[in-house]
Amino acid sequence: MRRIAVVGAGQAGLQVGLGLLGAGGYEVTVVAARRPEEVRGGRVMSTQAMFGPALRVERAAGLDLWEGEAPGVRSVDAVLVPEPGVRALEFTMTMDEPAQSVDQRLKMARWLELVEERGGRVEYRELDLAGLRELAAANDLTVVAAGRGELAGIFERDAARSPFDAPQRRLAALYAHGVGAPDPAAGPRARMHAVPGVGELYLQPALTLSGRCDILLWEALPGSPFDCFDDRPGAVEQLERMRELMARYLPWEAELWAGAEPTDPGGSLCGALTPVVRRPVAELGDGIAVLGIGDAVVVNDPITGQGANGAALAADACLRAIVERGDGPFTAAWMTGVFEEFWERHARHGVELTAALLTMPDHLQEVFAAAGEHEAVARRLARTYADPADYAEWLATPELAAAYLASVGWSGSVAHP
Repeated sequence: MRRIAVVGAGQAGLQVGLGLLGAGGYEVTVVAARRPEEVRGGRVMSTQAMFGPALRVERAAGLDLWEGEAPGVRSVDAVLVPEPGVRALEFTMTMDEPAQSVDQRLKMARWLELVEERGGRVEYRELDLAGLRELAAANDLTVVAAGRGELAGIFERDAARSPFDAPQRRLAALYAHGVGAPDPAAGPRARMHAVPGVGELYLQPALTLSGRCDILLWEALPGSPFDCFDDRPGAVEQLERMRELMARYLPWEAELWAGAEPTDPGGSLCGALTPVVRRPVAELGDGIAVLGIGDAVVVNDPITGQGANGAALAADACLRAIVERGDGPFTAAWMTGVFEEFWERHARHGVELTAALLTMPDHLQEVFAAAGEHEAVARRLARTYADPADYAEWLATPELAAAYLASVGWSGSVAHP
């Protein structure tokens, strides 16, 4: 049997490990920093919203364990707020397949347990560079899916593919119970508000440890009034600040949050990240190399929801490549090829889409304006969030956007730089 080690117990790492166990013929070791009970009892890790393509991958692997329990979200209500309290542009993006959000504390803890239940080995320990080298020397292939800490630094930044060198938003997330719905009869719906010069607000129905909830994500432009969580307040204080901001900028949303409470003391998260693309192979000396996947090599701002989705698709691509390799050697050249194929097929589109949403060039603003009048444009936006490869077909340049908008009868004009 081929020995495969996976470092990291998030979406990408556990999906690869469980996929190899399902394929058979592999001795799988997963290195995780925390045990399942520690994950469940810890702080929330993300604001994940899994779109249709990524969910299909999970279902095919037998890993979508919460279908029917987690709310299925088919639409996103979008609102432009040009000044506090003013709704200037509204439209609904309807998705072809429902999205789903499961608290990663719930999801990753259960997946960790599944690794051992399905015959894998889990080592619970912190791993430094020396430990990684030892692990890699003892296995045929080592996959690193840990995007933080010392190991994240082993993969070199790819400057040509990294659009930013600093965080573009300051982030604050909260999981809450008791949030009202604008139209309860309409079923679970996500909501997004864009406040030019200030930031964005996203609300996602989800499933957490204590049942259904709503996730609120603030994307604050650095230095703006939304950027007020640097002191990392507790969940209760964070909610109070969010309510104050909503009362000023989004009073209709503040009404829905009047009776809300944090799901638990660990139900909040604050911070910032720099979107980055890193080279996928780290050479450890003596001919030992490891392969990076997931947010170990591609980190996107959550404004487009590409984090968990990109990790799921990267894990699927990695798994398929390992199985197809058969008894062949897992060389550094092979590792680079695996990533480059995934980059061209998927990852680069997610990076470009996210960069565009963070900077909002003129032609993209025109597309959002058109979505307010044309359902077809709004639906295609939803489809592009779910599958960013479509970005290259109609949003990547002003010319492409202009041609598409003309085809749907949009009477406005796309501004060219």
